Amino acid sequence: MNPLRAESATRAWDDVLAGLRAMPNELEATLRVFPAALLVWQPESWGGSPAENFSALGHACHLRDIEADGYHVRIRRLLEESGPSLISIDGYELAAARRYHEADLSLALRAFGESRRTTIDMLRGLSPAQLDRTGTFAEYGRLTLRALVHYLRSHDQQHLSGLQWLLGKMASSGALPA
Repeated sequence: MNPLRAESATRAWDDVLAGLRAMPNELEATLRVFPAALLVWQPESWGGSPAENFSALGHACHLRDIEADGYHVRIRRLLEESGPSLISIDGYELAAARRYHEADLSLALRAFGESRRTTIDMLRGLSPAQLDRTGTFAEYGRLTLRALVHYLRSHDQQHLSGLQWLLGKMASSGALPA
């Protein structure tokens, strides 16, 4: 590989890992904007939402659960199995079963932060050969572990966008205090 290309790929990987590390703080900062009384607020219409249709509390719980039940399992399987078939998790079924609307936000944030640290520990120090291990992931098709990590970061960003979208809906409806 061209040395400049290798350096660029290393920098991109480092940036993705830095983004993953920062996510628990980004999530907490975004959620601090929501008044406690509006943590389970939902709009009349979800048209245009960039993420799943969750309340602010639901986004936090979803991130917590998908990190541990989804991404930890997928990373382990890609590292330990040959060409595993990775499944998607129905976030709405999980939300109903785990009663997201009744969850404690501080506990959800703490659990997400701990799970994210575990994710970073799982990824730290992996060799290029490990990052290039492949499997098939539901609607994404064939992918490498490296690609899965990029999808995880994209998932983070979708939920941060979804929270900003909720704030916009609240502001438009008059639900968000000035």
